[in-house]
Order: sequence, then C-alpha cells, then structure tokens
Amino acid sequence: MNGYEYKRCSFLVEWDDEDASLVRKFQMLYYLEDDTIELYELRKNKGARPRLFLKRTRVAAVNLGSMHVGSTFNVMGRNMRISDFADEFTRNKLGKLLQVVDRCVDRFVELLFIIEVLNQDDFLPLYLKRTFAMLKPDAMDRSDEILNLIKDRGFKIVNMKTVSLDRNDILRLYKEHEGKPFLGFLVNYLTTSPCLAMELVAENAVSHWMEFVGPTDSERARVEAPGSLRALYGRDKGYNAVHGSKNEEDSKRELDIFFPSTQVGNLSPPRTSATLEGTLCIVKPHALKEGHLGSILQEIRKGGFRVIAMQMFYVERVNAEELYEVYKGVVPEYADMVDELTQGACVALEVRYDANVGDSHSRFRELAGPRDPDIARHIEPSTLRAKFGKTRVENAVHCTDIPEDVVSEVEYFFLMLQ
Repeated sequence: MNGYEYKRCSFLVEWDDEDASLVRKFQMLYYLEDDTIELYELRKNKGARPRLFLKRTRVAAVNLGSMHVGSTFNVMGRNMRISDFADEFTRNKLGKLLQVVDRCVDRFVELLFIIEVLNQDDFLPLYLKRTFAMLKPDAMDRSDEILNLIKDRGFKIVNMKTVSLDRNDILRLYKEHEGKPFLGFLVNYLTTSPCLAMELVAENAVSHWMEFVGPTDSERARVEAPGSLRALYGRDKGYNAVHGSKNEEDSKRELDIFFPSTQVGNLSPPRTSATLEGTLCIVKPHALKEGHLGSILQEIRKGGFRVIAMQMFYVERVNAEELYEVYKGVVPEYADMVDELTQGACVALEVRYDANVGDSHSRFRELAGPRDPDIARHIEPSTLRAKFGKTRVENAVHCTDIPEDVVSEVEYFFLMLQ
C-alpha cells in the first residue's frame, strides 16, 4: 500500500435525477489532505470508461466525518448519497476511523484522529450494514424516547416514515408466517394505527438491532434482556413494541417493501399516515445531524400536539426553492435557508393540536418561537428555536408562517413528494 493510496478514499454515490427519471451512479474520490472530492459518472455500457463529472474541488460541508454509508451531501444543487465503499482500503482500513470521526464535533479532534490512524500499520475493520426496523402501534406514543435510544446505541437513521399498513402490506412483511394461526392477530394489531418504518445503518446492523430489540416475548425480555426495547416498551409476546429483520436476506426484502428504489409491478410501498389536516413542521438538517430529533418530538408532544405523520426527505434544491418561494426577496437569509435545507436529511412532520384541530397552525407557530434563536432565548425560552436553534438559518425547525399556506405545505411533502 503506497502513501498515495493512504491519502485517498473511494466511495460509490448515487443521485436521483428526477428530470431524466434515472438514478445516476458515480465513483467519488475523497482526498484526506485537503477535503476535496472528484466525481466520475459510471456508465451502464459494459466496458465503458467512467466520465469525469466534477474535477477535484472542495465542496461545502464535506469532510471525513461526513463520509459514511448513507450520508448525503449537495454538489451543484444535486443531493448525492453515499451507497457503499468503492474499494477494500476504504472499506477495511478507514471504516473504523470514519465511525469515530463521525462522532467528533470538533474539527481539531477530527484531525488528531486522522494523524493518529494514518500512522498505524493496521486497525480494526468496520462493515457498515443496513437493516429494517419498525415501531409498532403500541410504541408510537413513546417514539421520541425510542429514537433517542436508537441514536445513543450507535445507529444512524437514513430513511424513515410513518405508515398506515393494510392487510396486503402485512402479508408481504410477514410472509414467513403465512398460514399460521397468529397471522390474523398481526393483521388486526398492525392496522389499528400507524407504525414507524426505518432504515438503519450500523456495524453489523442486523444482529446489532436484533440484540437491542430483545426476545419476542416482552415478559421474557424483562428477565433476560432488561435493557432491550421490548423489555422497556412491550407488553407481552403479541404486543411487543418493535419489529426487526432476522437476517440480511429478510432485511433486504423488508427494506424493498417500505423504501423501494424502483416500483416492482403493481406493488407500491405502504401509504403514508398523513391526513393532510394538520400543519407542517420540518426538523432541519443541522438539527438531525446534532441528534435533536427525539428531543424535538418530546417537546412537540409536551406542547399538546400529536404527530400525525413523519417522514425523512432529502430535499433537492428546486424543491427547497419552491417551498421557500414566499420568503424570496423578503427574508435576507433566503438563499442560505435553501442551502441549509439541501445539506442533508430533514424530517417533515404533520402535527395537530389535540384540543382544537382548527387552531393547530397558530399554536404551533407559538411553540416554534421567533425565527431568531437568540431573540427566542430572551423572550420565549421554552420554544423549539430557543432550545435547539443556533442562527436565523440554522433555527432547528421550519413552520408554516401564512395560514393560507398550511394545506399546500403539508400536501407538498406528504402528497407531491411521495
């Protein structure tokens, strides 16, 4: 292994080109010495050489800490997502470093890790994998707590959405139970109210998640694995709070049901739980990266709101500009707001005030607080932006400002972008 190879990592990345209805695939070279990247488009024709798409350049928000499977970054208005490592050096030699650096919030600490690891001859390999996870109806009221536990356990959520399952969805998910007497119970149980489907990424994700989930019977889990999710949130063998893929084959099949890359025949993913009767909240990319999703959900519920629907989006620039069009020429931070919304995953929520459906919009604006977090901390310290915001751009959440836009903004995410 020569010195040059130690300075360069290689990844496979994807970009969903909606105009051409294509998923374009690229090889990305990331240079450790100066945080620059180079992109080559991979051709479908066998034997065709990759085409240079982007000369070596620095891209905002791209650094070693963001270089992991499932992460996203914006290049010239295109949201790209890392789908895999592209060579064995990146996979086997830098994997552990990437996991460690991803947890560092200080750039100086990140550089120390780079220096330390690149001077070693060998270190432990890391194999990041994906798995499917789902919170069942009986766990949804405590989803905020569970999301915090998932984060603390080292999982990264790269896809999520609340779904209203029907009988066919459940038969597809539990096809190994076809003909078994308890299948009818599963259908009745899982169709009572929405579930939260998630795509998780971690080292040995399938086994790691199943260990965290615990035994099928929650009563047994409280004896054998008292810290497991089923022990903490399940009731018994039937109402056991969470689902997990048992092996990698099941994981791939189940992820394809809920988060398909392409539609197979007439099969569609389970429908969103959105009712289009609430108001919109967007948890912004910076708040997700800082691990605030669970805590923001807790504050929303404490404020008297129900989360009707929740879904992770990777917003393209054209969509961000369309959503924020009302602020163009009015708010000086408009361009920065668009940039922030395209810098990674965000989570859209449909929320509704429990006491009065028609009052959800104004009540939620009060909970969100003033646009400037510094002002919010002085005059409304209990608001979301006061607690989780940093600047007028990175102010934790977006909420609908104009009452006439309530329906259109909810529909934009939960209808048009589906």
